[in-house]
Amino acid sequence: MSPTSPANPGCPTRRLTTAQALVAFLARQYTERDGRRQRLISATWGIFGHGNVAGIGQALVEAGDGRSGDGGNGGAGSGGAAHRMPYLQGRNEQAMVHAAVGYARQSGRLSAHAVTTSIGPGATNLVTGAALATINRLPVLLLPGDTFATRPADPVLQQLEVEYAGDVSVNDCLRPVSRYFDRITRPEALIPAALQAMRVLADPAATGAVTLALPQDVQAEAYDWPEEFFAERDWHVRRPAPDAHELEAAVRAVRSARRPLIVAGGGIRHSAAEETLAAFTAATRIPVASTQAGKGALRHDHPADVGGIGHTGTATADELARTADLVIGIGTRFSDFTTASGTLFANPAVRFLHLNITGFDAHKLAALPLVADARAGLEALTAALAGRGYRVDPAYETEYTGAKEAWEERVEASFATPDPTARPTQTQVLGLLDALVTEDDILINAAGSLPGDLHKLWRTRSRDQYHVEYGYSCMGYEIPAAIGVLLADGARTGPDRPRRPVWALVGDGTYLMNPTEIVTAVQENLPLKLLILQNHGYASIGGLSESVGAEGFGTAYRHRDADGGFTGPPLPVDLAANAASLGLRVLRATTVDDLRTALSEARDAGGPTCVYVETETPDTVSGPPPAQAWWDVPVAETASRPAAVKAREEYDRQVAARRRHL
Repeated sequence: MSPTSPANPGCPTRRLTTAQALVAFLARQYTERDGRRQRLISATWGIFGHGNVAGIGQALVEAGDGRSGDGGNGGAGSGGAAHRMPYLQGRNEQAMVHAAVGYARQSGRLSAHAVTTSIGPGATNLVTGAALATINRLPVLLLPGDTFATRPADPVLQQLEVEYAGDVSVNDCLRPVSRYFDRITRPEALIPAALQAMRVLADPAATGAVTLALPQDVQAEAYDWPEEFFAERDWHVRRPAPDAHELEAAVRAVRSARRPLIVAGGGIRHSAAEETLAAFTAATRIPVASTQAGKGALRHDHPADVGGIGHTGTATADELARTADLVIGIGTRFSDFTTASGTLFANPAVRFLHLNITGFDAHKLAALPLVADARAGLEALTAALAGRGYRVDPAYETEYTGAKEAWEERVEASFATPDPTARPTQTQVLGLLDALVTEDDILINAAGSLPGDLHKLWRTRSRDQYHVEYGYSCMGYEIPAAIGVLLADGARTGPDRPRRPVWALVGDGTYLMNPTEIVTAVQENLPLKLLILQNHGYASIGGLSESVGAEGFGTAYRHRDADGGFTGPPLPVDLAANAASLGLRVLRATTVDDLRTALSEARDAGGPTCVYVETETPDTVSGPPPAQAWWDVPVAETASRPAAVKAREEYDRQVAARRRHL
C-alpha cells in the first residue's frame, strides 16, 4: 500500500492494475429492494484474446475464480470468498450477452452478469446482445477490450482506422445500444465511470446494456486506488410512487370507463407486481390481456386473464381491445405487435391510461400518464378506488369470461393428437409439453413461428414460466438464455436442491444460428432441456413471405433445382447428430407417442438433454388459430406477379384502418 491516495489525500490506498481494481470493485456492489440484498454483478462471462487476456483475464485469476472455480485465496484485493468473482466460459460473444440477459431477467433485474471480450470482432459481436438487453430493459455490463490509449503503434492488430477521428474504435458501435458508455483512457477515470455504470444497471427506469470500453494498455496499468473505492456499496432499487395529481386523473378515468381493458407488460414482472395486479382485478373485475413480456402476470386460469393481445393474441383479448373505451397499460412499450400496427384499438372513444416507471413510455398513445413503479402504482390505484365503489358491469364480466371459455376450446382443438402414430405438428408439440409441465417449468423462446403459437395458446402456470424474448426477437437467444436462467435458479435454490426444468424451444433455423453454448451447458453440467423442432426452413418468415407476395422465396432449406431456385429435396442436415456431437444426450422422436415419452424422459434428466422431432405441416383444422389482428409489413406498391398484386390489395385494405391516437 502507498500511504496516501492521489484522488483522496490521506486515504489509504491499494496498488492494483485497472483491471484488478475493476473486478475487485464489481465484487462489492449490491442491490437492495424490499429488504432483500444480492450481488449486483454475480459473475463474469469471458472469451479471451490479446485485448483482454493480460488485463481482465489476469484480474479474474487474481480475484480467485479464474482457475475453473477453485477460488484460491481470493487474490489481490479479493477480500475472501464473499468477494470472489466467478468466471463463466462462453463460446460466442453474442451468446454470452444472451446468457447474461437470461440471468438478469430470471433474477428480477436485481442481479446481473458482466461480459468481457477482446478487441475487434470480439467487441463487435457484443452489439446484437447489447441491443437485445437495452430494448428489453434488462441489465448487463459489457467490458470489451479496446485499442491502446497511449498509441505506441498505429494501427495495432484489429484496429479500425478512421481518417477524420483518431479516438474512434469499433467499440463505438456499442454507443447507440448502450444506456451508458464510457472509454477508460486513464486508470483514475475508472472511479467515476464505474459508479455511473452501477447507477444505470440498478436503475429500473434506465437499465439496459452498460459498456465500459477498456484499452488494453490501461487494463494492465497500475494505480494507487483509494481503499474506499472497494468498500461494499448498496444500490437501492427504487419503487417510485405516483404523483397525486396523476393518480387522481387515473381514478377518474377508470371510474368513467364502461369497457376497460388492462394490457399487462413486462414491467409487472420486473416490479414483482403480480399479486398486486391480482388484487386490483379482484376488486374491479377488469380483464387483463398480456404482451409477450407480460404473459404470466396472471395465471392462465385466473378468471380475469384473457390471454395474449395483438397480432399474436387471442380472439378474446383482441375483440375486447377493439371495443375498449379505456386501455390501461401497465409496464408495456405498446409495440406494433401489441397495437396491431395502430389498428387494434378501434373504439372511436378509446382513451389510454399508462402506468409505467418511465415517462417516455407512460406518454405513448397520448395516454394519461401514471409514472410510477408498477407495484407501487397499482397499490395506490387500488386504494384510491376502494372507497369509491368501482367495478365493471356484471354483463361485461360475463361477456369476457364466456369468450375465454370459447377460446379454450380452440386451444384444445389445436393441442389434440387424434393419431398417436402420426408425426406431430408444432402446436401438437406444444400440447404435449403443456400436458407434462407444472408451475416449476420455464419455457424460453425468441423467434420464428413459436412465439405466435405460444402467445396465443400457452397456458402459463407461474409468474416466470413464460420467457419469450420478443422485444428484439433474436434468433439464437434461447440456448444461452436458458443457461442464464439455470444459473439464476441455481443461485436461488442452492447446490443441494434440484434446479427447475428449463426448456429452450428452437426451430431448425434458430438452432443453426447459435448452438455454441450447448458446450457451456455440458461443461457446467446444467440440466438444459433443448427441444429442436425441425421443419426444414424458416417457417414463420415463409408464411409471412407468402402473405406479402414474396412467394416463400429463400425461406426453405432445400437443394437448388434446375432453374436455380430452392425447391429440391430437403437438405440432409442432421441437427440431432450435431447436438450430440456437442455433448448433449439426444432423444429422437418421430411420432406423437415417441415425443410424449421423450419429453417426459428429458424433463426427469439430471444433465443436458435434447429432444429432436421433425414436425408436420398443419392443416387448417390441426393448425393454430390464424392471426386475430393485423401486423404492418409493407407490400410492394408495384409488381408484375399476381401474388404481390393481390397482397398489395389486402395491404391497402388493412392499412386504411390505422389511426393515430391523439
